[in-house]
Amino acid sequence: MDANDRRALLDLLARESYFERKLTLASGRASNYYIDCKRALYLPPGFYLAGELMFDLVRTEGIEQLGGMASGALPVTDAIIAAAYRHCYDLVGFFVRKEVKAHGLQQQIEGAFDGKRRTAVVDDTITTGGSSLQAVAAIRQTGVTVTTAFALVERGEGAVAAFAEAGLKYRWLYTAEEIRAAHTASQK
Repeated sequence: MDANDRRALLDLLARESYFERKLTLASGRASNYYIDCKRALYLPPGFYLAGELMFDLVRTEGIEQLGGMASGALPVTDAIIAAAYRHCYDLVGFFVRKEVKAHGLQQQIEGAFDGKRRTAVVDDTITTGGSSLQAVAAIRQTGVTVTTAFALVERGEGAVAAFAEAGLKYRWLYTAEEIRAAHTASQK
């Protein structure tokens, strides 16, 4: 993993994605800060850097397909797939809907999902792991084994234990504390 790229993305996340205010997270927990990774991921350097750096983690685990719950997983999945293509690595992506669509093909899992590939879930920011575990449950209902969960940012609020209990390896690029420290340093 390129240390300069890792620092550049950290600085971008700290500048564009970190907010201090009281709010409720997807997990239902109250928090005094929020990391909105999409604000950095939808900038060209954020998309590129997140893809390259997360791809390093994914490739190390031998993953052949990944995705997660819409909408948190979408930009990070897309960034990783683009990086895999640049590196000639065979990786496909998908996303999981909260509910089966009532129209079209009526699928809960959309994209290039293939039941024969080594599968992982991914999300931008993970707190308790609830959204990723919803995705895992939907995937497992198809008979596919999920081996690993990935996060761009790990908040440190229970996901490690939840993924271990679900039999998943868990890898992340940054902790929330790293983002907060970079944000604080940039304010001086």
